[in-house]
Amino acid sequence: MKFFLVSLRVFLSAALAALTLGVFVVAGAYLYVAPQMPEVDSLRDVQLQVPLRVFTRDGELMAEYGEQRREPVAVDEVPELMRLAFLAAEDERFEEHPGVDVVGLTRAAVNLISTREKTQGGSTITMQVARNFFLDRDKTYTRKITEIFVAMRIERELSKDEILELYLNKIFMGQRAYGVGAAAQIYYGKTLDELTLPQIAMIAGLPQAPSAANPVTNPRRAMARRNYVLGRMHDLGYISTEDFQVAREAPITARLHSAVVEVSAGHVAEMVRMEMVARYGESAYEDGYRVYTTLDRDMQEEAIRALRMGLLTYDRRHGYRGPEAEVDLDDYPDEAARDRLLAGYPRAGGGLWAGLVTQVSSDSATVYMGQGEEIELNLAAMEWARPYIDASRVGNAPQRVSQVVSPGHVIRVMRGEGGEGWSLAQVPAVEGAIVALDPEDGAVRALVGGYDFFRSNFNRAVRAERQPGSAFKPFIYSAGLAHGHSPASVFNDAPVVVADISLDGDWRPRNYSGRFYGPTRLREALAHSRNLVSVRLLDEVGVEPTLDFLGHFGFERSRHPSGLSLALGSGSVTPLELTRGFAVFANGGYRVDPWFLDRIEDPYGEVVFRTVPRRVCPPPCQVPAHPDGDLVAVEGAALDGSASGTPEFVPAERTLSATNAYQMVSMLQDVITSGTGRRATALGRDDLAGKTGTTNDLRDAWFSGFNGDLVTSVWVGFDDYSSLGRRETGASAALPVWVDFMGKALEGRPERLPEEPRGMVTVRIDADTGKRVDHRTQRAIFETFTQDQLPHLGVEERSGSTPRRDDMTPDQIF
Repeated sequence: MKFFLVSLRVFLSAALAALTLGVFVVAGAYLYVAPQMPEVDSLRDVQLQVPLRVFTRDGELMAEYGEQRREPVAVDEVPELMRLAFLAAEDERFEEHPGVDVVGLTRAAVNLISTREKTQGGSTITMQVARNFFLDRDKTYTRKITEIFVAMRIERELSKDEILELYLNKIFMGQRAYGVGAAAQIYYGKTLDELTLPQIAMIAGLPQAPSAANPVTNPRRAMARRNYVLGRMHDLGYISTEDFQVAREAPITARLHSAVVEVSAGHVAEMVRMEMVARYGESAYEDGYRVYTTLDRDMQEEAIRALRMGLLTYDRRHGYRGPEAEVDLDDYPDEAARDRLLAGYPRAGGGLWAGLVTQVSSDSATVYMGQGEEIELNLAAMEWARPYIDASRVGNAPQRVSQVVSPGHVIRVMRGEGGEGWSLAQVPAVEGAIVALDPEDGAVRALVGGYDFFRSNFNRAVRAERQPGSAFKPFIYSAGLAHGHSPASVFNDAPVVVADISLDGDWRPRNYSGRFYGPTRLREALAHSRNLVSVRLLDEVGVEPTLDFLGHFGFERSRHPSGLSLALGSGSVTPLELTRGFAVFANGGYRVDPWFLDRIEDPYGEVVFRTVPRRVCPPPCQVPAHPDGDLVAVEGAALDGSASGTPEFVPAERTLSATNAYQMVSMLQDVITSGTGRRATALGRDDLAGKTGTTNDLRDAWFSGFNGDLVTSVWVGFDDYSSLGRRETGASAALPVWVDFMGKALEGRPERLPEEPRGMVTVRIDADTGKRVDHRTQRAIFETFTQDQLPHLGVEERSGSTPRRDDMTPDQIF
């Protein structure tokens, strides 16, 4: 008995000493790590890394930027079955322990002693939150001790639901997915409430080994992990035996689901990305901003389709340039090798697929498309493929398939209309751009900067400075109207010789047709794009006053020449700038500035920036009062509408008289009804106006046109300034794209004809002289004037007028 009491005393003393030592060790450990412990309260305001998302004004996704895919969810949005699955897989005693599971740590310690290896076993969900938010992942004793203390502090300051919500949104799930919301989207393309039990278990099993047990890259190991989670859920009574057995037999259905981009607008999305980085730096990619643009989904899709179809049509007119590559089929003997080859030729815009020609006869070719699929091309599928010689010449039409393709050719093919059959294709070498603005406020409704953003992200719509050619003439004519001329003013379409020290010899402009037409009214000259009338008009108005006048349309003076070649559009503009210029005509004389970023929202839906554009506000429009009195001057469309007291809009400045704008619209309508833009009459509308443009050596083709609802410009050309080829003018290369787009964009919209300003007078004039006449004159037409423009009554011969002949002598010069 005495021995027992002595032994008990020794045991109790040892236990007390051990306990005291343990207390001192724990206290010492806490004092050691305490200075390094973070403030847990910061978790209440934690900012999860959420990608930048860009949308159309309709709310359709255009692009997503960011390394981490995350869809934050509130804990009450997580299905109960998913919550139980994670507890079964990661921490079954989560609801009871104080942040540290002694049983789990003991198990980890035993494992360490038995294997002599450090592992991270025993971590609770709370400890994982501590590690993921505050600590590195090094497996050291110091970090583990810190993790334990931080976890216990988290448990004291946050509720279990708050801890679980942080965990479910932060944990890495593989494939750039962070959190359960992103995992559901990436692996199954579903929201959390749409997941099945096997899918829930698969996601719950990912945190332990998100790469090694990934269902996409290692489905066998992923299934084993999923079934383990299902087994734990069954053992804990979370699911029935029947549900467990059915779920264990379910196949793996996970596959990668990228962000569903609903609208293709790569060039605009890139503009947004650059703007966001300029505003917020690199945090723009991870702070969860949602950017809504001014783009209209339907218009954007039609703009892409119309531009691609127009460029493909041009490209086919100029012949087949040959295969993209030629390989030896012996080097690619099986499907696996051929699949690897074709992987280097991703699908191009417009549905152009790469294929490998494997067999050819006189009347058909077999093309391997990848993944074991083959198609047949007959002669009809490539009858367009005349050999390309140069921009203006093609060879003879092929008579046999073998004249076009050979075994080993890597070619492009596309589906026929209606998805039926296949035809030979090629990625266009020519490029183009299309811009559509709302003339009321300059909002970009559609913008495409090239054939395929993923082949070339150069944004030609906003960065390609090209000569506008005759598409610039309306601004010269508008200057002429502002300086006393009228649509009925007559100028001599006759040879002009201009001395220019910057050129090798004299400059002798001519009309595209090579002919001269004699005395011509301005209305007629603009409709038929008479170059020599434009030069004479500019000279009469003056180059310097005209350059000053161009500022009314937003053009930069420095990018235009101080010579008479200005009349023929020898300066440089971007498609966006030209469209902005035409918007002044379309809206009745107001300058608006293009803008594309409507608003920026934070992850919680709060608007942190909203653009207030300049908007047309014609009398008797009432401008809302500003709290500080007068409206502040705004450069462009950069006013932040989210600021307190900001007006709803800023009135656009009138830079062109209403009468000038009205007359210019009327003249530009004639371009379509009787001039170079007649192809647009196919739309069957009376409210369309516009102007073709073609530059020297046929390097650029333009068409800019509008009605009261929409102003659109199309440019077609080569990036290296090569010629488009014989007869490839604005009317043949650019106008068809404009007609195709505007036909869809204005479909169902009523016509919007401009209202005639007060004080204008319509009178009969002589079609040859532009003078007022009475009803007895044979060639009389109607013209509308301002009071100051009214011509004199009576037919008078213009002093020194040149006969209407095409064979004028060289001495009859300007």
